[in-house]
Amino acid sequence: MFKPFARCLLPVLALSVLSMPASGLDMGDLMVRGRLINIEPDSSSSNVNADGNSVPGTNVTVDSAMTLDIDFVYMLTPVIGVELLLDLSSQHSISSEGNTLFSLAPGTIMKTRVLPPALILQYHLAPYAILSPYVGAGLNYTYFFDTKATDSLESGLKGVSDIDLDPSFGWVVQVGADYDLGNEWYLNADLKYMQIDTKASFYSGLLGNVDLSVDINPWVMGIGVGKRF
Repeated sequence: MFKPFARCLLPVLALSVLSMPASGLDMGDLMVRGRLINIEPDSSSSNVNADGNSVPGTNVTVDSAMTLDIDFVYMLTPVIGVELLLDLSSQHSISSEGNTLFSLAPGTIMKTRVLPPALILQYHLAPYAILSPYVGAGLNYTYFFDTKATDSLESGLKGVSDIDLDPSFGWVVQVGADYDLGNEWYLNADLKYMQIDTKASFYSGLLGNVDLSVDINPWVMGIGVGKRF
């Protein structure tokens, strides 16, 4: 889904430098954007460690989700901006994937809510063009909360308690473009790849103290509108 989007976006970004001039962003401007985003994890995990022993066939996968985000971009120069990204929380399902875990607890085993704010340094390739592309790189912090075991996990592991997902620090890279609609309004398309990993831990009646490492690493694609101030 995301690779075709990126292939379509790149020639548009290249052609944008030939676009007719527009008012564009300038030093000291503030852009506020709102987007509908799809979060598609490129997830993988270790096997479960039960009281320090690895249990084969017990890895998991993280499902996709949609939510809204808002960002604030302050232009330090006509081409350099700093973006503060704030998403509304998204809820993700964690599903059993390994044969052993699936046989014990099939389907969705946990649900968690996620907040991944990020700070990104951007370079705007054609700030005065009607179609203005940008690239960016920065850091994200991800906080997990309201994590709950499903009935499948509770039943399969004979009771689950003390569930915890560690917060994550990681990098983020970005490519996107703003299209000038006039009157300080912009149409925006944005694609990010975020490094997010966590350690899940809990106690179960069947396996004792359990933990496993999960790499979430989502592609985040968004479409929305922005307003320049």
